[in-house]
Amino acid sequence: MMPIDTLKLFQSFRTILCVCPHCQDILRLADLHLKYKGKSARTWLDTYEGKVRTIDRKEEAFDEKEAALREAATERGRKKVPHIVRKSLSSEFTALRYDPYDIKAILHPVDFVVFNGLDRKESLNDIVFLSRRTESQEVNTVRKSIERTIDKGDYSWQVARVDINGKIDFSVK
Repeated sequence: MMPIDTLKLFQSFRTILCVCPHCQDILRLADLHLKYKGKSARTWLDTYEGKVRTIDRKEEAFDEKEAALREAATERGRKKVPHIVRKSLSSEFTALRYDPYDIKAILHPVDFVVFNGLDRKESLNDIVFLSRRTESQEVNTVRKSIERTIDKGDYSWQVARVDINGKIDFSVK
């Protein structure tokens, strides 16, 4: 019974009219924004709202710093890449002093391809194939075949576009 009585009470606030002591306007009791100059006792809702405001302020402060933090983390990661790449390459390759960002792994039949000058966004100086010596006759035969193909100029540039359904469309330049 209590909730219905409370609901009726709040509904009746729309029917109670009063006069504003400052502007003399007639207002409904339900439309008033009552203020109390004294201090009221804190409730659990006051504590909760205070914590929500604190979290909101911290989120805003973090959002302001987030872009700078991400940029700094990206820069730290970029600085580590050359060391990681050099560490993963054999000593023969690191002695060649190529920019680690220009080196792309293929692994078979050639270990790496170097697009020399690519990272500096300048014109590409050259393309270099890097591989370790191997005793495998099969791999050596394939590598010799690649070398002969390049020497003859018997290659072309093709762009393959794969659509969402897996259909491949080649365009030759």
